Amino acid sequence: MARVAVNGIHLNVEVWPSPPTPLPCAGEGSRPPCRDISPSPRWALTVSPSPTVRERRAGPSDPRLGSEGPVSHGLGGEGIEGILLLHGFTGDGDAWRKHAPVLARHATVVAVDLIGHGRSDAPSDPARYDMARCVADLLVVLDHLGLSRVAVLGYSMGARVALHLAAAASDRVSALILESGSPGLAAEEERRARRDSDEALAVRIERDGVERFVDYWEALPLFATQRRLPAAVRIVQRRQRLCNSAVGLANSLHGMGTGVQASLWGRLVEMQAPTLLIVGALDDKFGAIGAAMAAALPHARLAVVPDAGHTVHLEQPAEFDRLVTDFLHVHWSATEVAWQTTATKVASRHCCGLAE
Repeated sequence: MARVAVNGIHLNVEVWPSPPTPLPCAGEGSRPPCRDISPSPRWALTVSPSPTVRERRAGPSDPRLGSEGPVSHGLGGEGIEGILLLHGFTGDGDAWRKHAPVLARHATVVAVDLIGHGRSDAPSDPARYDMARCVADLLVVLDHLGLSRVAVLGYSMGARVALHLAAAASDRVSALILESGSPGLAAEEERRARRDSDEALAVRIERDGVERFVDYWEALPLFATQRRLPAAVRIVQRRQRLCNSAVGLANSLHGMGTGVQASLWGRLVEMQAPTLLIVGALDDKFGAIGAAMAAALPHARLAVVPDAGHTVHLEQPAEFDRLVTDFLHVHWSATEVAWQTTATKVASRHCCGLAE
């Protein structure tokens, strides 16, 4: 784990493969004290990259990763170098703690606590949470780790951020995995109503505090299917939510809520990255949004997971991991073929004296 200086704030970043350390419980600066969430034993593993993937080192030194910089189990050249994981509203990078080791068998995995969440800073200025600035922060993190291109996996709010990252820096995003995501609201009237709703919710968070807000949040119909989860899973989920601060959550709504962000519906047709859309069969609202996105995106497929609601990675973790790894294996294989074809052509041009 490392706190990375990013455009005047610090974001908490975790990278795999890397020997994990116990998560700190005491917050820093504006961050609140966190409940203890002990790392899962599954984090102790040996990473074995796929034989079709070359290992290389790139980028500046990171305090967690040794003097040679991060190990990148990517394809080299213009291939995938890593997977960026983006959590949802009220979450943090710990949301991926069961999934990151699975993905880290195949690529460098980076989980970021988005601004105002988890152990990242929670500035008092709502403007600092603007979606464009959030995207700029993530690009700095990728630069810091020497990752030129990544597959981006985002859940809910994180999926919205992933789409904005792809729209702003398509050359940095090689693939998208969007779980229960949305490109925003198309109509201005809808955005205005959602802004009013989010503003009222932000006021409620700052007035009542995080614990009372989490009580309200967990009772929403959107998360009704989570009540079937084992008690231990629900306890960990609640502790993660309680690790947030009122100012961070409120300002996230002010700065990057669904009603505030620009709609990307009209730009989906421009997005050329291969895209996997994951929705739960019990989540009617986001199932419909996912189907509409799949129709608009040029290279997308929709996976509807049975017996799951909004949070598929929590409710059906094994199926979620299978979908993501199968999608990435297909994408990596295609990218590797393209890379090898390009390399062969370049070698042939040099061999025959045709190099430009």
